[in-house]
Amino acid sequence: MTNKALSPKQEKIINFVMEFLNDRGYPPSIRDIAAGCGISSTSVVAYNLNKLEQAGYIRRHSDISRGIKFLHSQQKDRKLVHVPIVGVIAAGEPIPVPEAGHVVSNEGVEVSEELVRGKQNVYALRVKGDYMQDALIGDGDIVLMDNTRTAENGDMVAVWLKDEQEVTFKRFFVEPNHIRLESANKLMKPIYTTPDNVEIQGRMVAVIRRVA
Repeated sequence: MTNKALSPKQEKIINFVMEFLNDRGYPPSIRDIAAGCGISSTSVVAYNLNKLEQAGYIRRHSDISRGIKFLHSQQKDRKLVHVPIVGVIAAGEPIPVPEAGHVVSNEGVEVSEELVRGKQNVYALRVKGDYMQDALIGDGDIVLMDNTRTAENGDMVAVWLKDEQEVTFKRFFVEPNHIRLESANKLMKPIYTTPDNVEIQGRMVAVIRRVA
């Protein structure tokens, strides 16, 4: 894309945002743009995004994480959907799982329909801590969760352990006479428990990684 009304830096930002969106299915954050465009200051990125918005190239949503939307044809007609960020997932803490059809959240992230795989009840959680590092999910990442109570072997799920009164985020496996919950951290041993002790609270469909 080339436009004389834009500065070279703004053209670079526009091109980076388009490529990022087309490759990953969701818009970049300000930190992503700074890293991808070789800009040392996030405030410089924010300034240029404001200029692009004033010029009518994009629309930004201040209450939506990565809330950048193109106003013209640059986005290749890829439809974005809003996914609410309902809370934080951290080891040992309950997850604020919303009831289907009753999600209320002022904060969210816009992602492509392809990323949520056509599912209607997807919500998002911010990851706190590095206990999922072997699944390449780190502190500050956002996981998109299908609001479901079922899972298949190998799915990454949020599970409420009733007896222990704690939540864990692990790979789910049904084995003879028990459930195996495989850790996403090689330093943590698998959990073996009975089916009646397990309540699935959601199945991960995608992860949006944070750029440090």
